[in-house]
Amino acid sequence: MAQSYLQGHLAPVPDEIEAFDLPVTGALPPELTGRYFRNGPNPLPGQDPGHWFLGAGMIHGIRLRDGRAEWYRNRWVKTTQLTEGAQLVDETGKIDLSAVPANTSVIRHADRIFALVEAGLPYEMSPELDTIGPADFGGKLTSAMTAHPKEDPVTGELFSFGYGFFAPFLTYHRFSKDGILIESREIPVKGPTMMHDFAITENYVVWLDLPVVFDLDLAFTGQGMPYRWDDHYGARIGYMRKSGGPVTWVDVDPCYVFHVGNAREDEAGNIVLDAVRYSPGSFTGMWGHISSSPIPANDALGSSLHRWTISGTTAKEEQLDDRLIEFPTINDGHTGLPGRYVYAVTSGEIVKYDLTSGAVQDHEVAAPGEAVFVPRGTAEDDGWLVSVVATEKGSDLLVLDAHDLGHVASVHLPRRVPRGFHGHWLAD
Repeated sequence: MAQSYLQGHLAPVPDEIEAFDLPVTGALPPELTGRYFRNGPNPLPGQDPGHWFLGAGMIHGIRLRDGRAEWYRNRWVKTTQLTEGAQLVDETGKIDLSAVPANTSVIRHADRIFALVEAGLPYEMSPELDTIGPADFGGKLTSAMTAHPKEDPVTGELFSFGYGFFAPFLTYHRFSKDGILIESREIPVKGPTMMHDFAITENYVVWLDLPVVFDLDLAFTGQGMPYRWDDHYGARIGYMRKSGGPVTWVDVDPCYVFHVGNAREDEAGNIVLDAVRYSPGSFTGMWGHISSSPIPANDALGSSLHRWTISGTTAKEEQLDDRLIEFPTINDGHTGLPGRYVYAVTSGEIVKYDLTSGAVQDHEVAAPGEAVFVPRGTAEDDGWLVSVVATEKGSDLLVLDAHDLGHVASVHLPRRVPRGFHGHWLAD
């Protein structure tokens, strides 16, 4: 019997296709001109990677221009792992940072497009989704790079990090607005954790050192992701100046965070972090559901929006909503800065949070993917949300008005698109 991560909305597609002049319900705004790319795991036919996170990366692309949906195409990211069977860690323990699935996110920085996964190097892609190859930035990038770098909307710099199985366990990277890797430095942490995301504010980098740790015994089995919950590791949030320096660590209640909504500095100088929080039980339940591991008894799936307000060496935590959500997004022009709105998805809704008033809006839709904000005007929520959603016939690219979540248009795609991870809007 196929594992859950190979069935239903997660089931991979068997090949690469393309189609042109896609049918549209509603009216695509002429200003919505660019490409929407969405990355996610898609193992080759017959392959079982042992965990949803490990399937070969495939990017689905939709080209919009002047009110038309010009094309759809899907392409595997042609990494050495896919084309040559290369392994991230070989039998001698040597690490090959190019041997990755590149299956988690896709970004554009300094006019280069990268498919990302946190285990190794980015892979550069063309605007037509051809694979150009691994990017080590002139040999300067010698560690892994997160799938969730943050671009400072004021300076244009790109902030990133990599975590490792062995020391150094955490490495901080800073890129210029021109795409030059200008700094890499080790950040001392206690051990090899799975640090999926982080945050920036105007002046700080915010680290999440949480109790999901690398397990060498699991790695030797070659089955799935070699990470597990560790009750003894502890949980803490750290912050340091973007220019480097010591990290101030603050203990928090045990939890795990895959995805950050945003972080900022408030008027009192506190750091305010909004993120999607998993309890220990909800993490282990989810981890079993998307892997070949058994799901522990009484562990329920689910995660919700929480806020940590950090002052000095103390943190106050509060739950902002009880909906079970994931994939929080914002208007990227507010990354690290004060912002009012966060968008997220449930199993059947796209949700908009007004963090100032506390109001919540939702738009019901089947199996929505991450809702990416596309700006239109200067107001924080003046724009559109784009998301790949399930339909009776396959999948649509759904376009909503970000202000009121009203339906704008649906682009009917020529095939079912498996649920994936993260997307990016590349405006012309």
